[in-house]
Amino acid sequence: MTGKSFLKWLNVLAFVAVIIVNGLAASTILIGGKNTAQISDKNPTLITPAGYVFSIWSVIYILLAIFVVFQLLPGERRREFREKVGWLFVASSILNIAWMLLWQFEYLLFSVVIMFLLLTTLILIYIRLDIGKSRVQPSERIAFHLPFSVYLGWITIASIANVATALVSINWDGLGISPETWAIVIVLVALLIAILVEVTRKDVAYGLVVIWALLGIAFKQSQSVVVVTEVGAVILAITLVAIIILSRYKH
Repeated sequence: MTGKSFLKWLNVLAFVAVIIVNGLAASTILIGGKNTAQISDKNPTLITPAGYVFSIWSVIYILLAIFVVFQLLPGERRREFREKVGWLFVASSILNIAWMLLWQFEYLLFSVVIMFLLLTTLILIYIRLDIGKSRVQPSERIAFHLPFSVYLGWITIASIANVATALVSINWDGLGISPETWAIVIVLVALLIAILVEVTRKDVAYGLVVIWALLGIAFKQSQSVVVVTEVGAVILAITLVAIIILSRYKH
C-alpha cells in the first residue's frame, strides 16, 4: 500500500473513531460519568444555544462522511483535493476526540487549548482548499468544500462558547463587567468573523451556520429573563442574513 493510499484509508479510520467517541459521549455516560449535554448544563452561559442547535453535528458528520467516501474514489481531481487536505483531516479527528475526552472528564480549561488547535487545523484545510475563491465542480463543492465550510463555521462558534464555559467553571468574575454585556460582545465577535468570511470568501454555508447558532442562543435566552441577549442575538442574525444577501446580489 502506497503512502497516498494509506492516507485515504486512515481518513476513514479517523472518521469512524470520531463518530464512535462522540456517539458514546452524547448518548451515554460511559465516558466520564456524564453525557455531553449534562456538562454543558452544569456550566450555563448566556451564549449557550438551545439544545436543538447541537443537531448540527449530525449535518457535519453526514457531510464529512461524503468527504470520506469521495476521497476514496479514484480520479485525478479527487486525488488533488485529498492531497490538499493532506494529514490535516486526521489531525483534526484526533483533536476532536481529545477535546471530547477532556470535556467529558471536565478538564474544561485544557479543552479550550485543544479546541483552538482543532480550529487551526480546520482553518488550514479551508485555506488549502481555497474555499470560496476557487472554481470547482458541484460534486467537488459538495464533497470537499461544503463539509469543511460547515465544520469550520460550527467550530468557530464552539471555540467561543468553549472559552465562556471554561471561564464559568472557574467562577471568573468577568472583570467587573456584567454577564449580559459579555454575551453581547461575544456574539458581536462571532458576527464580525462571519462578516469577514462572507466578504472575503462569499461562503454562504459558513454564514448560515453562524446564523443557526445566533438564533439558537436567542431561543435559549427567550426562556430566561435575559432579554438583552435574546434581542441582541436576533438582531445580529438578521444583520448577517442581510449581509449575505447583499453580498450575493453584488456578486
